Amino acid sequence: MTANEFKALRKRLNKTQRQMAQLLGTSIKAIHSYEQGWRTIPPHAERQVLFLVSRKTSRKALSCWKVKHCPAKLRAQCPATEFKATQICWFINGTICDGEAMPNWKEKMAKCRNCEVFRHLFGSEIGTAVS
Repeated sequence: MTANEFKALRKRLNKTQRQMAQLLGTSIKAIHSYEQGWRTIPPHAERQVLFLVSRKTSRKALSCWKVKHCPAKLRAQCPATEFKATQICWFINGTICDGEAMPNWKEKMAKCRNCEVFRHLFGSEIGTAVS
């Protein structure tokens, strides 16, 4: 996640830097550093921000297996199905997208950023660049 994406999502949540620090359990200095690009946004903070935005959106979430036309066999093996999280599949590590699970958050997000399920929720605030 880039500094500009982080800041845009914070604003979409209508939070000050101080409020964002409280939500993420970090310091206001860390938030300031994320937004200035002085510090890399850690995966846990990125995940939490995306989750919070997804809960406040007025857009109807899409179910990943419907969008991706996922075969029943893969669906049965996927953690998004197991945890009834097919509308927030991007949040769950180990999901089986395009037939394979991504080994880490960075690679997963590179794939998710180009997925219709993710793009539908986050729109223009999140680019397609790798976080």
